[in-house]
Amino acid sequence: MSERVKTNKRTVADAKAEAALPALGPWGMVRWAWTQLTSMRTALFLLLLLAVAAVPGSLFPQRPANPSVVTQYIEDNGDYGKVLDALQLYDVYSSVWFSAIYILLFTSLIGCVIPRAIAHYKAMRSQPPRTPARLSRLPEYGTLTLESDAGIPPSEAISDAAGLLKKRGYRVEVRDADGAKPSLGAERGFLREVGNLVFHTSLIGVLVSVAAGGLFGYSGQRILVEGDTFVNTLVGYDQFTPGTNFQSSQLQPYSVQLDSFSIAFDRESEGKIGQPIDFTANVTARESPEADARQEVLKVNDPVSLGGTSIYLTGNGYAPVVTIRDGDGNVAMQGPVVAKLQGDNYYSSVVIKVPDAKPDQLGFVGFFLPTAFITDEGVSFSADPELFNPQLTLNSYFGDLGLDDGAPQNVFELDVAELTPLNARNLDAGGITLAPGMSYDLPDGKGSISFDGVKRYIGVDIHHNPGQGFALIFALLAVAGLVVSLYVNRRRVWVRTGTGPDGSTTVEYGLLARGEDHRLAAESAAIGALLADEWQVDLPATQQNPSSTGDNDPDSVSTPAGSAKPTKDQ
Repeated sequence: MSERVKTNKRTVADAKAEAALPALGPWGMVRWAWTQLTSMRTALFLLLLLAVAAVPGSLFPQRPANPSVVTQYIEDNGDYGKVLDALQLYDVYSSVWFSAIYILLFTSLIGCVIPRAIAHYKAMRSQPPRTPARLSRLPEYGTLTLESDAGIPPSEAISDAAGLLKKRGYRVEVRDADGAKPSLGAERGFLREVGNLVFHTSLIGVLVSVAAGGLFGYSGQRILVEGDTFVNTLVGYDQFTPGTNFQSSQLQPYSVQLDSFSIAFDRESEGKIGQPIDFTANVTARESPEADARQEVLKVNDPVSLGGTSIYLTGNGYAPVVTIRDGDGNVAMQGPVVAKLQGDNYYSSVVIKVPDAKPDQLGFVGFFLPTAFITDEGVSFSADPELFNPQLTLNSYFGDLGLDDGAPQNVFELDVAELTPLNARNLDAGGITLAPGMSYDLPDGKGSISFDGVKRYIGVDIHHNPGQGFALIFALLAVAGLVVSLYVNRRRVWVRTGTGPDGSTTVEYGLLARGEDHRLAAESAAIGALLADEWQVDLPATQQNPSSTGDNDPDSVSTPAGSAKPTKDQ
């Protein structure tokens, strides 16, 4: 016995060793990989992975948004900052790994949608499935009996049922119309899958639109002082962020001039006195140098559209107008200086760099107060954002400003470490305090500065995104497709007629849903009611109540014959 077992084991082992397992092969591997990639499970996973991959973009500074911040972050964090740079965590949305996930998701969605669209097209052109042999096994089932004196043969009854179902939106096919037991198959709800396909196709459209915006779009910022004009060229921007495939030829040379800017401050609400409540910038715009000028109003969340771009109002402040003469008595600088907001009531810092001054370059650092007050301790502050008592307070310096070596500098900062102070509180000359119309002579004959007046300025963001409109359209289509797929149900109905032993016509009908359909019982009751009304018979009570027609057990459905009602002819 044991020898026989050993022999069988050896035989099985030898057979396994000799068996040639089918090789997948290169083409089979490609087909398997494509099948995995185009599955809905993979598409959902990639969509989740894309959301997770976008998280570092909010955790670390991004180079396209602010290169100087990224440079400083790398310097502050040493090797750790360099490792993050190598991993492209400062350029998340244009990184290789983020783009790979994006492309895989795009490919997966296309691979999901196209086969489903083809299959749905074939399903729409095909006929409803054949009539089941036992309709009573369907989830919803009902019967009607037409008495022989009603004069409605099975063929006519099936024709009447077909007409009613067509009016109800079903696609109907009549089978064996002249036979002993004619039947029909009906189907509706194809919009459910259409909505599903529209939803997934729209997701692809959103991805393409976002990609187009990233490739061919651009954004920039510019500060405009009252009277200044911005021309849409590269040199016209204070800061410019191009798309990956941006070309300077995309810029349409429109122009925008800031005519005036006004702010309405709250003067009535208790506890909110001085709070800004409305901003209005009046501008003159031209679509091109040859185009006629037109007046536009720029407000918060109400951009001006020019040349395919949207111009948004994002900031504002005051720009003191100064005239600075150098030691030789020549005007080295004249015009408004943008003051950067620092605190309440438009308390603003001021930095003035005068590289053209002779014999020494000049620099000024201080602050601007729209409504200046001085405390008992000698501290100046702004009591109101309006220009009730404007004051310019500065310290002055001379020396090499470091602008001649070509290194970029922040216009709102002045490195005074290598400069010699001329005016400051701790010096004998003291600081410089000017009201509009006042002038001050710098110590040691270095020149003079005068405060000529105050203008307002605005900060604008200019955005051009060629895919923005398409992204909105596809997003709306996706929502519409999702709503359709959720509220439209795919249903099938079968009706069979025959002749009873007493010559009456029997009608059976059954319904089946593709997927979950909580309204199938109500649909069954509605169809039963329509058929009963068409033939003037009473619908059994159990078939009138939708709650009693949802049982899958055919024995629980009562199917008594309805009695014929007298017609008008009778």
